[in-house]
Amino acid sequence: MNVQVEKLENNMAKLTIEVEAEKFVAATAKVYNKNKNQINVQGFRKGKAPQALIEKLYGAGIFYEEAADALINEVYGDAARESGLDITSYPSIDVVQVEKGKPFIFTAEVATRPEVELGQYMGVEIEKVETEVTEEDIEKEIKRLQDQNSREITVERPAENGDTVVIDYVGSVDGVEFEGGKGENYPLELGSGSFIPGFEEQLVGAAAGADVDVNVTFPEEYHADDLAGKAALFKVKVHEVKTKEYPEVDDEFAQDISDFDTLAEFKEDLKKRLGESKLEAAKAEKQQKVMDAVVANAKMDIPAAMVQKSVDDMMNEQAQRFQAQGISMDVFFQYSGMTPAQLAEQFRPQALANIKNRLVLDAIVAAENITVTEEDIEAEVNRLAEMWKMDAAKIRELVEEDIMKDYAAQKALDVITDAAVEK
Repeated sequence: MNVQVEKLENNMAKLTIEVEAEKFVAATAKVYNKNKNQINVQGFRKGKAPQALIEKLYGAGIFYEEAADALINEVYGDAARESGLDITSYPSIDVVQVEKGKPFIFTAEVATRPEVELGQYMGVEIEKVETEVTEEDIEKEIKRLQDQNSREITVERPAENGDTVVIDYVGSVDGVEFEGGKGENYPLELGSGSFIPGFEEQLVGAAAGADVDVNVTFPEEYHADDLAGKAALFKVKVHEVKTKEYPEVDDEFAQDISDFDTLAEFKEDLKKRLGESKLEAAKAEKQQKVMDAVVANAKMDIPAAMVQKSVDDMMNEQAQRFQAQGISMDVFFQYSGMTPAQLAEQFRPQALANIKNRLVLDAIVAAENITVTEEDIEAEVNRLAEMWKMDAAKIRELVEEDIMKDYAAQKALDVITDAAVEK
């Protein structure tokens, strides 16, 4: 195999990969053996017609496409390593020569790792991140706990914002009911914004037993094209009005939800825990502010193909998360009203930000000669082993290089965060 490298603009490169004719002949023979039982040739039993005869009858290239795909998959990885490039995208493949008795030649256009020109990264100025726990923070958390420990009761009064109404509803457009526009005994929290804009507001003031005509207009960007922008009428029957009953915030409340005897003790502990949470959140916020400033000061040219690979990886990770929950991407797209292209566009800004952040951190690792010790690696391997419930030695074998790079990047982030100036 011979590999030639041509550098292109915008951190792109083209590999021209030439594979010996004999290897392509062997690849076509494998395809012939795989498919011969499905090919009918008069005068031969299935699977017995010679390869040369099949090629004569159906054309010399009958096995070429599958053989080319197989050979590309077989040799591309070695060719990429032989090129010496730091490749950061999937290859865009183009077959240049596929002819019997001649070398098989194809090109692979790829993105390469961009050079980063660092600007100021030590001592950048950022807005101060507040960590003080206020009385407002404490009261907000107590209200959350009140809500968590509330109970729902049925009331005989008209519905107010924040109440839950149990309703039947039937929707129609121009007098014709539409799919998905009907529900029975549906609990709807007024003010939640879970229904079409304007729907919930028209049920405020309705009491149990009321029949309400709700007139709304579907948003222009509504996911169902046949309803987008259309005026609709919903016939609504109100069965129940429910509201939340909250516990009194006193010593008894503190005893019910904690190990403390008095509300004062509980509040003191709550303030401590909120402080710890705020410190953690503040650390993450400070790091993000520092990264935003340092990336803004740096210069780099990110190839579109590199971003696309990151987007594709994020799409695959999302599919795996859904699969773990028993949901397919097809089902997600059906119910969300999104298309794969729209989801990909949602991921693109984050993909670009992730790439820039990592490139800058890696450049700082090099600029500051940041190293990772054996103790660092061992500690991280043990942490991952505990988290993944796997053998530490196996983790080290699989991802030691990635661990080293990630740990070095984290060290770089700590260095520039510690050096930042809060104003």
